Amino acid sequence: MYDKEHNNAYSYTSTKALAKQGVAAVGGIIGGVGLLLMGALPPIAGILLGAFAGIAGIGALLSKDPEEKKPGAIITAAGGLAILSRLSIPVIKPLAGAFLGLGALGFFAMGIWNGIKFFKGLKRRG
Repeated sequence: MYDKEHNNAYSYTSTKALAKQGVAAVGGIIGGVGLLLMGALPPIAGILLGAFAGIAGIGALLSKDPEEKKPGAIITAAGGLAILSRLSIPVIKPLAGAFLGLGALGFFAMGIWNGIKFFKGLKRRG
């Protein structure tokens, strides 16, 4: 039971850290589902959803808040991959689809990892 934030073996995980882990867990799982949906939709819908995600990601990249830049880059890349996986370019289509699947797997893994950390921190509190 070691809390890195307080550098103390007996302290509880802070509410701020728990909230961050919980949001990251939910965001990771929703992100994974979103990437799987982008890859599973029919071509036109996949391209439209990818374009929407790309535009939303660019909007976050242009934000003045530095905490929005990393998710903005990830969302922009996911949108681009969704579009590329729907185009009929022989080498790019399967490669983009594979990266989209790997991204979904990475999001799920991140969500599960943060969920485990969240529940362990919650368990320590009570």
